Amino acid sequence: MADKYWFNIETHQVEEGRQSDWTKLMGPYTTREEAAQALEKARRRNQDWDAQDEAQS
Repeated sequence: MADKYWFNIETHQVEEGRQSDWTKLMGPYTTREEAAQALEKARRRNQDWDAQDEAQS
């Protein structure tokens, strides 16, 4: 998977190809830019899910 990008949650760096242990990675992503935004994307999804949970309550 050298043609994919990963976000390392420990170092906060984008890796080209899976270089670190999978437990420290988010991905894969098709572009470096997508990988760099991994934490922001996860934060937005969590907010959306929380809002859906509150609406269902």
